[in-house]
Amino acid sequence: MNVLSIIKYLFTFLGLAMLAGTLYINEDTRSFLAKATKTEGTVVQLVLSYSNHSRTYHPVVRFTERNGQTIEFVSSIGSNPPGYSEGEKVEVLYLPAEPYKARLNSFFSLWGASIIVGALGGIFLLIGCGFFLAPKLQNRKKEYLLQQGSPIETEFQSVGFNTAVSINGRNPFQIITQWKNPSTSQIHIFKSDNLWYDPTEYIQNKRIRVFIDRNNPKKYYVDLSFLPKIAE
Repeated sequence: MNVLSIIKYLFTFLGLAMLAGTLYINEDTRSFLAKATKTEGTVVQLVLSYSNHSRTYHPVVRFTERNGQTIEFVSSIGSNPPGYSEGEKVEVLYLPAEPYKARLNSFFSLWGASIIVGALGGIFLLIGCGFFLAPKLQNRKKEYLLQQGSPIETEFQSVGFNTAVSINGRNPFQIITQWKNPSTSQIHIFKSDNLWYDPTEYIQNKRIRVFIDRNNPKKYYVDLSFLPKIAE
């Protein structure tokens, strides 16, 4: 459970940090655009870059700034297949005081970094918030079913692993029970909340109480109050 706490705080922190970085990048781009001068450049070369077993081509652009100095720069934006070809004319934005800090005048060249960082930040933040919200929503569901649900006696079937969840290579245990609905003669299978220890030896009674929603038996809570609590 300590690992879960670390993960939720780490993801939330990374998400917030990336979103803050997105604001910084956006402000830097706006400041650049407010001071930049536009001119025409030429793609003189395509530089091949390797990263994570993938290849991207970055255009090397040459242009002449207003004082007559020839400047070359490598665009930070690459693609595969190449987005430009050698000899192609392109629009360039540069700062007269710092002409080497030039950029291609294209949407992705100007805003691509903030889009990528912002999207990743949003994903990390959503995952982190999900870790915080999931227990609260689960507790709310539990309290509702304990107060408003119908208690039924179900038959213990087995203790299994919840393979959908894995922390440090471990899967939590779940108690599995079943119940035959007398009204429909249908068999319902119930799975308990995740348990981080094997509860088998503590299951003395083959009948386990489950609280179900009267209108929808798919909404249920397996009562685990008979099990010992994990020491904190």
